[in-house]
Amino acid sequence: MTIGILGGGQLGRMLVLAGYPLGLSFRIFEPAEESSAAQIASRIRAEYDDYQSLYHLSQNTDVITYEFENVPTQTAKWLSERVPIFPGVQALTISQDRILEKSFFRDLGIRVPRFVAVENEQQFRAGVDSIGLPLVLKTTRFGYDGKGQMIIRQPADLATAWTKLGGRPLILEELVPFDRELSLISVRRKNGDIAYYPLVENHHHEGMLAQTIAPAPSCSTKLQQLAEQMARTTLEALNYVGVLAIEFFQIGEELWVNEMAPRVHNSGHWTIEGAVTSQFENHLRAILDWPLGSTAVIRPTAMINLIGCHPFAENALALPGIAWHWYGKSVRKNRKLGHITICANSESERQFLIEKIKSLQLQIEKNNPLVADLKT
Repeated sequence: MTIGILGGGQLGRMLVLAGYPLGLSFRIFEPAEESSAAQIASRIRAEYDDYQSLYHLSQNTDVITYEFENVPTQTAKWLSERVPIFPGVQALTISQDRILEKSFFRDLGIRVPRFVAVENEQQFRAGVDSIGLPLVLKTTRFGYDGKGQMIIRQPADLATAWTKLGGRPLILEELVPFDRELSLISVRRKNGDIAYYPLVENHHHEGMLAQTIAPAPSCSTKLQQLAEQMARTTLEALNYVGVLAIEFFQIGEELWVNEMAPRVHNSGHWTIEGAVTSQFENHLRAILDWPLGSTAVIRPTAMINLIGCHPFAENALALPGIAWHWYGKSVRKNRKLGHITICANSESERQFLIEKIKSLQLQIEKNNPLVADLKT
């Protein structure tokens, strides 16, 4: 079986690495010169509107998936008429537009922050009056890792926010006073079977995921069941196939949906070492309609993203329970270059190792001029 992957970043790379032991072959479709996934798999380098190259991809693959949600929907639709593509075009379309996404969840009866669509400054001001401060103003499309958004806490922020983001389709959202941010990775097979990983706790820095703790500490059975119920409703409404990530705000024993990602997800990287079956292998199993693997947690786990930093594998691997993943990308400020997985024997040991890794990161940044330049 040959799998086509639209996109050639680290998620595609990890899909390939998960698929080789299963006897699978891969073909990457990626327009950018630099491709993390193409370092370990064959690649078609072409733009997403190059239909001759897309035809070549469709004729040489058994099934196609994607590793980022900004694949043009017309490309996905064209391919879906020639070869199976999962997840489906509907999920891709909804996830690309925050208005469609929030409306989709709301219509399913799943709670989301209050929101209004904003096309002009008059609608912006009316939305502020309707929802009330504090708010978040976001672009409806192409925003990720904290880009394309601004928090509005007081009236003095309004003019700045509009100057920064106005002039394009926007969404104005209620700023939710959440206790913490959680996410759930679920996976649905073509035959309808669904498996869920445990809720995990996410910590962000400047809008980028910095750390995931799995399973989420002090997470009740009720909360896990609520998340799974929301995921099942979503998966079945979309007739979804593959891995789906849903990000939540936890408020007491309630969960509000923030957004979804129709692909393998950064907050699921811990599953490579921390679960019986990784999210990457289960995604491949799902799109091939193979039996899903166990999502059971092996040990208390944490994932730390390596963002814009010099590699320090030799130092990190001196600690117990550490797995190092480097994506083969050129070092650049605010770029996800790799991640570390921490597998511990207890929650206390996990926290100890998290602090040790953070200490190593600070030390490397202090002693490496390249990193010092990147951080300024």
